Amino acid sequence: MSFDDPYRHHPNLRGKIKDPEDSFFRDFRIESLIPRLEERGLPLDWWYSDEERETMRARDLAGRMDSDLWVFGYGSLMWDPAFNFAEVRRARLPEYARSFILLENKGGRGTVERPGLVAALDKGAGCDGMMFRIAQPDVDAVTENLWRREIVAPGYVACFSEAHSVNGAETTLCFVADHSSDSIVPDLPYDKTVEYIATAEGELGTNYEYLAGVVSQCRVLGIEDPEMEQLLVDVDAYRARNG
Repeated sequence: MSFDDPYRHHPNLRGKIKDPEDSFFRDFRIESLIPRLEERGLPLDWWYSDEERETMRARDLAGRMDSDLWVFGYGSLMWDPAFNFAEVRRARLPEYARSFILLENKGGRGTVERPGLVAALDKGAGCDGMMFRIAQPDVDAVTENLWRREIVAPGYVACFSEAHSVNGAETTLCFVADHSSDSIVPDLPYDKTVEYIATAEGELGTNYEYLAGVVSQCRVLGIEDPEMEQLLVDVDAYRARNG
């Protein structure tokens, strides 16, 4: 296995991460969804403009564009990053936790009638996931696409935090919960969390598939996340009861 192999630390991930060319997010622009959102009667006034998003990206990445960049994945980035990477490692981010607290009711994994929930990083005892190394020549293009995907609207904010792997610690780009946004719902009752994930669906697929993807990729990496495992058990039980 060569030093240039991005899977050299985790060969078992080969085939478990979607080819960027096959990803919906490869060249994602929210404007491309407008006709489908209009057809479904979904809101159209909730996302940042390109100018707002690029201003935030320039601010958040100031001084970090001239070297390789590490990106932490804890949700769908773990199986569908939509970018090529030079290296991937299992990693742990201290002081944060993976939590299903980002309300999804804009048409991606849920709607206003049947809202869903996706994962966010929130303060906690630690989150195990992946960190991807982006080679410096690709940083500008990759981060432009990442901001269009992760900072499409209020919900996440970008920050940098030290992630740890068996190969050492690296400063990583993370997308964490923005508690100033109405989309972050940390006080949602657990039974509602289960119901939302079990029943929501949108243009990207079902909310159930998203949760199952998180759990599946954690299992591939040998990550123990009892909360996510239990959540999947409870969502499965809800679906079995309700058809």
